[in-house]
Amino acid sequence: MVSGRLYSKAVFTGYKRGQRNQHEHTALLQVEGCSKKEEARWYIGKRCAYVYKAKNKTSVPNSDAKSQMRVIWGKVTRTHGNAGSVRAKFARNLPAQAMGQRVRIMMYPSNI
Repeated sequence: MVSGRLYSKAVFTGYKRGQRNQHEHTALLQVEGCSKKEEARWYIGKRCAYVYKAKNKTSVPNSDAKSQMRVIWGKVTRTHGNAGSVRAKFARNLPAQAMGQRVRIMMYPSNI
């Protein structure tokens, strides 16, 4: 069975942090079906998107319709730990309400 989905699912688990300080400019994502650092390496450089619904409708590029859907784009920068997590930097820092929510990791740009 072929799926039409061009992204893998990930969960925003939190921000990069040390014992006392957290750095909101880097998000930690746990990729679904990825449990080893070697598997997570494949996602480095891939684009990621946090899609959410806002209160107000805004215009959509190249369309007459208006939509409540918004997106914050980012890029996977490196792996994190040994359990298949990755670090990602977004154009705007992800809000704290997004923790535990779905993030899409696109299958492009591909280097296969």
